[in-house]
Amino acid sequence: MPTRTRTQHSRRRRGPGTASARARAAVTIRRVPTEKVLYEVAEGIATITLNDPDTRNALSPELLGGLIESFESAREDEQVRCVVLRSSHEKTFSSGANLGGFSADAPLVHKHFATDRFVGLFKLIGELGKPTICAAGGHVLAGALGIALACDLIVAGESASFGTPEINVGAFPFMIMALIYRNVPRKKANELLLIGDRIGAQEALAAGIVNRVVPDGELEQAVAEWARKLASKSPVIMRLGKEAMRRQLDMPLDDALDYLRAQLSLAQSTEDIVEGVSAFFEKREPVWKGR
Repeated sequence: MPTRTRTQHSRRRRGPGTASARARAAVTIRRVPTEKVLYEVAEGIATITLNDPDTRNALSPELLGGLIESFESAREDEQVRCVVLRSSHEKTFSSGANLGGFSADAPLVHKHFATDRFVGLFKLIGELGKPTICAAGGHVLAGALGIALACDLIVAGESASFGTPEINVGAFPFMIMALIYRNVPRKKANELLLIGDRIGAQEALAAGIVNRVVPDGELEQAVAEWARKLASKSPVIMRLGKEAMRRQLDMPLDDALDYLRAQLSLAQSTEDIVEGVSAFFEKREPVWKGR
């Protein structure tokens, strides 16, 4: 896939935590097959932007395909330490799936196969091995709420709203239900799915949907601050930790404890854990080797 690189001058020179990373000052812009998704990498942070303002970033097959390819690129790029998902639309992160697809004159089996992209995207984000942040600006609705919840962290602008309005048009948010119930308390999840009303950013914060709410004008800055912190961590320890977070979630307690004990032993075999502890006692920044 063709890429182009341009030099970016920045006041902040600190990169993901290694001397070589700090020396890099290039932004790599990768062209995905659709202009509805933008992808670029700078200082160890991949930024994926929903860019279909005419449809309020409706989750069309083309846009979902662009998202999947962008996350796959971030997964395969060793220079990427963190992924940020954002929208170029001022008032909407995404309006969710295109409702026209539900009433389209197409065989049922074709409609069934079309939803495979949602499943693939949710799994891809969860198994990425790298931390993900959703910058929730504006409305985050229907399937878009599932994509946001698939990310590790959500930072919301104060005017953002969240909801699953499918029930209001005779549909139901089947595809994102598993993500909602794994992130939101059961009674609140029931309310979202059955009533279909939107909730504001502060209510979403109280419900555990988002991690942080900031003024709209400070959203990009707040997300960038967290992204830099995440990108500064050991990539191998981050990958081991995220995999453990995901796998232990649905394990019985005894199985989870045994699994996590084994993961701790695996982490202790890495060079990065030795480097991190040494740097702490020597009062210096660690130089991660990623192994």
